[in-house]
Amino acid sequence: MHRCHRRISILFALCGPSLLDHSAGSLFRLLLLAPLLEELIVRAGLQEWLMRRGSGAALVLGVPALAFSLLHVMSGAQAMALVFFPGLAFGLVYRRWRDWRLCALLHALCNGIALIFCSFNIY
Repeated sequence: MHRCHRRISILFALCGPSLLDHSAGSLFRLLLLAPLLEELIVRAGLQEWLMRRGSGAALVLGVPALAFSLLHVMSGAQAMALVFFPGLAFGLVYRRWRDWRLCALLHALCNGIALIFCSFNIY
């Protein structure tokens, strides 16, 4: 495989079609809708429930990070693996400040950085 084609294949695997689509609908979904809904469900829902039950730190952080990864299953295995660690970071933020909106803001920021990275590396 030609070097350029191999690089594009690797970046496509990392970026996925949703990060390469710069339509208004896709940007709305990536920068607003997904961060708000995913953090509302995962942090304010699942993680809050685990924290109120008195679950240990491994469960409080690990289970929501895994759920966050599973929400990205349609983007492929690479995307699921790549979002696990940001999911842990968002969980730490939520555990410290108990504000899912802060997590949604960080999530949107991460999506924006990923969009920029993928845009500059593909085109």
